[in-house]
Amino acid sequence: MSKHASSASGAGASRSTLAPPAANGVGSGNRKSALVPTNSVTTQDGTTVRARIDPTLTVEDVVRQLCMNLKFAAQSTNYALRDDNGELLTNDNLRRMIKNKSHLRLVNSAAVEAAAIIEKLYARDDEGQNTNWKFALFSLQKFLREEQFAKEFLYRDGLRVLIDVINTQHGNTLAYALTAMQNLMELDYGWSDLDSAFILKIVQILSSPQSLVNVCRPATAILKKLVEADPSVIAGPQAASSSTGAPAAPPDSVYCYGFRVVYEQMCREKGLLETVVGRLGSADTATALHSMMLINSLLSNVSDDQWDEFVFQLERLNVRKAVIRLMSSHTVDDLTSCILDFQANMLRVTHRKMVTLVEPEVEPAHASALQFIWESSKVREDVDPEGGVFKWRKVGFASEDLIQEFTEVGVLGLDCMRNFVQEDPEFFSKVVLEQLSRPQERRCPIAKASNEVVELLSEHWAIFAPGYQTSTTFQPFFLNFYRVHTLATHFFLRMWNESGSAAGDFTRIAALARSQVNVALKRENVKEWHEVEHDFVESEYRAVRDRQMKELEAEDELLSKVPVRNLKEKLYKESFEFVRQQRIHCMMQGAWFMNAVPSNAGPKDVMRRPAKPWRFMRLDNSSKYLNYVDSAVKFPVRNGIEDLPDRVEISSIAEITTGTCAPPPNVLREQYDLPPAGPLTPSPLSFSIISSIDGTSIADHIAPDQGRWADWTDGLNMLRRDSGHVTSDETKGYVDALTEIGLKIKLLDLSGEKVDIPSGLVAGPPPINTDFFFSDLI
Repeated sequence: MSKHASSASGAGASRSTLAPPAANGVGSGNRKSALVPTNSVTTQDGTTVRARIDPTLTVEDVVRQLCMNLKFAAQSTNYALRDDNGELLTNDNLRRMIKNKSHLRLVNSAAVEAAAIIEKLYARDDEGQNTNWKFALFSLQKFLREEQFAKEFLYRDGLRVLIDVINTQHGNTLAYALTAMQNLMELDYGWSDLDSAFILKIVQILSSPQSLVNVCRPATAILKKLVEADPSVIAGPQAASSSTGAPAAPPDSVYCYGFRVVYEQMCREKGLLETVVGRLGSADTATALHSMMLINSLLSNVSDDQWDEFVFQLERLNVRKAVIRLMSSHTVDDLTSCILDFQANMLRVTHRKMVTLVEPEVEPAHASALQFIWESSKVREDVDPEGGVFKWRKVGFASEDLIQEFTEVGVLGLDCMRNFVQEDPEFFSKVVLEQLSRPQERRCPIAKASNEVVELLSEHWAIFAPGYQTSTTFQPFFLNFYRVHTLATHFFLRMWNESGSAAGDFTRIAALARSQVNVALKRENVKEWHEVEHDFVESEYRAVRDRQMKELEAEDELLSKVPVRNLKEKLYKESFEFVRQQRIHCMMQGAWFMNAVPSNAGPKDVMRRPAKPWRFMRLDNSSKYLNYVDSAVKFPVRNGIEDLPDRVEISSIAEITTGTCAPPPNVLREQYDLPPAGPLTPSPLSFSIISSIDGTSIADHIAPDQGRWADWTDGLNMLRRDSGHVTSDETKGYVDALTEIGLKIKLLDLSGEKVDIPSGLVAGPPPINTDFFFSDLI
């Protein structure tokens, strides 16, 4: 850098200017140098100089030349540059800082700052050091978001010091330390040796009802991070250790924890889950949000061997009921994404129960449920004419083979039937005895009816496709699955009695039940529970039958056959994946958005228009970073990320909220078809990216049209590891339309060939021995 005279304003400012070297030399009269933006730099003693910084240099070279021109005695490695907002100057943001003519400050380097903070943390017990110690801990929260500082902090054994603070402090001081740890854990290295004692401490902090809100938030985020640091993420499914069968992460990898490690400590502190579920009802939205995120993370990462126990505990704590209450609370706007994630997780839970076999001879819980059902029936087992036991056929099963009877509905069917009996054991006993008093052909098979209702509800809520959830609205009745099953089973029995049905009419009554399920559960996001009860309890047989006949006239009987429904399930998954790839491809192309103002902003925020109204965003090819640039005007953006100096890590995104922000004052509304209401009216095309670090908004945007809004809100949700939902009706419509088109094409092929599609296939008896082979098909 060369130095030459210039005027500088302000107290303590020097009369000097710094300019970068050039091949032909840069001076005050050089026309080329006049085009280079000028930054002001303030040193630690208050001196301000003006400098033209060559954007091709590295930050290290810039600091070195600055120190040389100012004739500093200390080494340049002891210094760094920050802007007025405290953002560290790095090679990634250097060009942006120069272009924006940011005011820079010469400050201590990351190494010097880290050494100073650790020294202060060590001195916290010394007399007179308490204020400095707390300020150092407060500053540590911000500094640990910077990788350069974090590296120096870890190199100086800062992690051990921070853990010691967490173990010994409480109140706001503990909140500072936990937030610092949370920020440190955004790195993918440096915290691979956290022991079980530390994890237990975090669990204990969360378990305490007395913990402050600002303590619970970072503690929840830390535990969530540990749950998601599963070895299988990085080691892959094939890398398993010989001792435990669990995936083994590479040495020093932070992916060495996961659900098993965290759950082991959770079991030592029994009140954790109860406290976390209880916080879903907190008046503080952020507390409810973080608790919801932790529950979703646990559900998404629960290990197979602990799945039954963990899900049972959540069900025992009525987590579904707590989430249903959240759906109608005033905080719902901030929690929408998390609630939809929870619905998707519960869909996976329900599906897993449905495909888990009922094995009473292996699982004591299955045997206990069946015993309760049998005892509640108050009937005795008999011996049939062939000498076999006549027991389960008395309560409505087709045979005594319970494994076979529950094949289609699994443990879900067993749980539903047990809940049906438990709701009113006397009614169940009365119905069983009543059916047994009838002739054989007039009896309603109660158990078979219960399982049939489970299948109808599973079909209605698309439980066949876990991980491919396209519902964009709340489904409180789905979360009340057992209660809806009880209502629908009562309806089935009533229709059987009112129609005077016989054994051959089972399929006809099932069709009536299917029709009523679809009607009663329609628009469940706006329907009240008493309306659902009325639809099932008060509907008359004749009215239901007439409506169902009209539905049959408008629908092809072929679509209700099991093979066709199975084909539709397969096509549905393929369509979902196709739309997902299309959304991600759109994000890789990039798009312009308007920078918006949060609709809940204060008066000062409302009047503060974003410095640059436009933002271009593009997803990189690795799908790990969202690169962007802010600009005063739109300009042609080249391919790649060269024009996009800033970025957001996808893993740091907690959720995508929609309808949360409004256009800033005095924007060109006609370009975005915005409503003419006041400045705080949220735009339907707005969305916010919420940080997983502190739960605040990283960015607030308004999309130019409905298509781009759907591309980006659903695309970002589909990229998140713990998300299984979409946001827009447009995406849901695409998936449904592709499924229907694919199904019609497949059925045209079959109908053209006049292939007869059976309603179902019955497997023949198994071979009596292994003395057989499969012939080759020619």
